[in-house]
Amino acid sequence: MLDSVDWRILAELQADGRMSINEVSRRVNLSAPAVAERVRRLQESGVITGYHAHVDPAAAGFPVAALVRMECFGPLCLLRDASAMAMPEILRLHRVTGDACCVLFIAVRSMAHFEDVIDRLAEHGRPSSTMVLSSPVPWRAVTRSG
Repeated sequence: MLDSVDWRILAELQADGRMSINEVSRRVNLSAPAVAERVRRLQESGVITGYHAHVDPAAAGFPVAALVRMECFGPLCLLRDASAMAMPEILRLHRVTGDACCVLFIAVRSMAHFEDVIDRLAEHGRPSSTMVLSSPVPWRAVTRSG
């Protein structure tokens, strides 16, 4: 169970994953060794899963984004094919309940590229896509009240 200090540490690291332990300790009013130990525990318990940069796909040359629902099952299911799940255009993949097997967030260079990805996905089931017009909330930190 996370306490209020853990949540304050998480808030700081989610705002800036490159923040030093010393700076985090200053901001949460705890010694650096105590913060380092808490961060280590948060990592070992799987609460902190990694540190990375948030990249805007459009700014990186992938302006076409879509959500794709996959209806598939059996041996051809996308979830059973590690190489298909590793397609670089798939930025997020969620296994879901309901009629769909999974929902993908993909980003591609062009509509022609999008068509190619949909054709490759169709080998695994029936894709149904929704184009992303904008993302008013592209990412949000996990908070205690969340």
